[in-house]
Amino acid sequence: MLHFDRVPDSDNVSASLRTRQVILLVLFVGYCLAISATHSDAANKAPAKRSLWTTSNIVGTPDPPYPYELKPAYPHLHFSEPISLTTLPGQNRMVVAERRGKIYAFESHRFAARKELIVDAQTDIMAVTVHPKFAENGFLYASRVIIDPDTQGRAIKLTRYHVPDQSTLAADPKATQVILEWQGDGHTGGCMRFGPDGFLYIGVGDGSGIADSLLSGQDITDLHGSILRIDVDNASGDKTYSIPKDNPFVNTDGARPEIWAYGLRQPWRFSFDPKGQLWCGEIGQDLWEMVHLIQKGGNYGWSVMEASHPFRPERPKGAVKISPPIIEHPHHDFRSITGGYFYGAKRLPELTGAYLYGDYDTGKLWTLRYDNGKASDHRELFDSDIRMVDIGQDQRGEVLFVDMAGGQIHQLEKADPPDPNAAKFPRKLSETGLFASTAENQPAQGLIPYSVIAPLYSDGATKERFIALPGKSQIEFDTVTYPQPAPGSLPGWRFPDDTVLVKTFSLELEAGNPASRRKLETRILHHKQMAGNEFEYGAQVWRGYTYIWNDEQTDATLADGKGADRVFTIKDAKAPGGKRELTWHFPSRAECTLCHTMAAKYVLGINTYQMNRDFDYGGHVANQIEELNRLGVFTKTVTKKPDQLPRNVDYRDKAADVTARARSYMHANCSHCHRKWGGGNAEFQLLGNMDLHDTKTVNVKPSHGLFKLDDPRYIVPGTPERSMILHRMKLTGLGRMPHIASKVVDEEAVELIETWIRGLK
Repeated sequence: MLHFDRVPDSDNVSASLRTRQVILLVLFVGYCLAISATHSDAANKAPAKRSLWTTSNIVGTPDPPYPYELKPAYPHLHFSEPISLTTLPGQNRMVVAERRGKIYAFESHRFAARKELIVDAQTDIMAVTVHPKFAENGFLYASRVIIDPDTQGRAIKLTRYHVPDQSTLAADPKATQVILEWQGDGHTGGCMRFGPDGFLYIGVGDGSGIADSLLSGQDITDLHGSILRIDVDNASGDKTYSIPKDNPFVNTDGARPEIWAYGLRQPWRFSFDPKGQLWCGEIGQDLWEMVHLIQKGGNYGWSVMEASHPFRPERPKGAVKISPPIIEHPHHDFRSITGGYFYGAKRLPELTGAYLYGDYDTGKLWTLRYDNGKASDHRELFDSDIRMVDIGQDQRGEVLFVDMAGGQIHQLEKADPPDPNAAKFPRKLSETGLFASTAENQPAQGLIPYSVIAPLYSDGATKERFIALPGKSQIEFDTVTYPQPAPGSLPGWRFPDDTVLVKTFSLELEAGNPASRRKLETRILHHKQMAGNEFEYGAQVWRGYTYIWNDEQTDATLADGKGADRVFTIKDAKAPGGKRELTWHFPSRAECTLCHTMAAKYVLGINTYQMNRDFDYGGHVANQIEELNRLGVFTKTVTKKPDQLPRNVDYRDKAADVTARARSYMHANCSHCHRKWGGGNAEFQLLGNMDLHDTKTVNVKPSHGLFKLDDPRYIVPGTPERSMILHRMKLTGLGRMPHIASKVVDEEAVELIETWIRGLK
């Protein structure tokens, strides 16, 4: 620090020395003023250091603790997109089919590390099963998907493979034989199990995509929408199989004699209980998922009914009376059911005799018991983040769960007892520690505001967003794949334990008048890193909650786990009579997981593509990534400048390139589902970083219905009228996309996508 003594007034001090002192003094004063001004400008621009959030009360969960958890049953085995699991009869080995066609066997014990290739079908596989007399005949069966290269139509071929030498388990490619086939342009089905009677049971979907457009559900003159039963050990006539004489429709004119039961949209995984009864999970359409107890000749209602509820009641009904499901789940719990097995192992005796089943989309696992024609003990056992594509059972009766995305096979384990000292989960938004004042909408100290480049459309609602990082915790900034991420993947940021992401939705009750805006809900995502073996970090768990604002706009209350709906009246000069009604849906906890998926890195808006933009921090405008970098939010300094990092385009900016705008819109609004493992049922991706032709949308035939369009494709360059993606954006009812989180057509987006498609060559 500079220090100046008082200069003595003495004749001995020369004029030159006094002059030098004066000059130095002037320079020092100028220096101090400059430093003061610099500090003052910095204080006006932004805080010199990061404020810490230390007021969090968000601990645990408001829901009762789960009694079980899922852990790898074979921790040393990994598969690529496993889709089907079964046992190898007579041996302590399991058989797994991967979706892309490879079928493996492996020893059924915890330390198994070696898998033996049985066959590479070189086509997609839906399911695999093994003949109960495999030790004698060496037969196993797979349902293969064959795509016509010209029409893009699908055929499902039930194929038999022969293993001549069971010491090596290699199938003989020359002995492959197609047993049965059907068209599968919609729901393919494909599950197969041998029954206790020795016959092969086969699930076949309705084949028509959306709403059973072929009306096959109640039609027994074709194989679709049914469970079949055939004898694969005895050929008959020109067929490679025969029809059991006691099949229910053998003597019905015009009926396919293979049918055992019908009225099923997409029977996805079934099994036989210890009594020999057939249990089937059926994937519903609009509102319901269900479990059926399948009876000989039974009719389960599709598409007149969806579960026990009317779907298209005016349609012709089959001759057999419709049987309701044993259990049905609304879509705030389940979205894509996977039928299960009855637990028979000794390891968890409290579950003996319980039926275990789950859901592909939400990762939930449920159980029920069934006695004297009634279901009981129906409850949720666990909420996981796996893609539960199949449920199997080993030789000991242990029930196993196939994770298609993670590539492993899991089993249930008892969960650790809950922490008795865990804080009570806040039921009011004001109790969370996220707001200094909810009534004044004032966030707590340490919350970091942010915005995204391309927002998710939410029926006209506006959003206010914050990041809440506990204490001095930091975010891992992922740059490993920049500047060109691999197609089908995007880098993501990794958040510390107990991060909370906050988003408040507001709606104008008078269109175009910001003064009429009222807060509807505040959604939060709470991150909890669980013990596990996902890479070196442990498993990520993000739990979503919503708080519904009161009419006084002073506070918000935690919504019920099942969600809610509320109707608002909007003054709108463009609407008939100057008013319109909007039904706002407050999501259930399960619905949060439908968008915030593992494939999307759970967090949709806080990533480089969306955050690489300027933000007004109350008079201080700065790039968000640079600002977080300056505040020390990242574990490592980000050395690249914003222009060196990727970013989306604001699709609302009409001065921007129309292709960039369209791709950015679909990336923000569609790609969290329509990407690998995102949950979308169609075989295409809408990630903005992919080459358009790699997305498998251009001139590709839709797989879920034609919607009365003239020879549609997902995208037809130059012809928006035949482009299915655009058409489904315009719908408000059946088939609408997005099918969750929105009920109002985004007219500006429709105009954008139509203009873009029309200009494509």
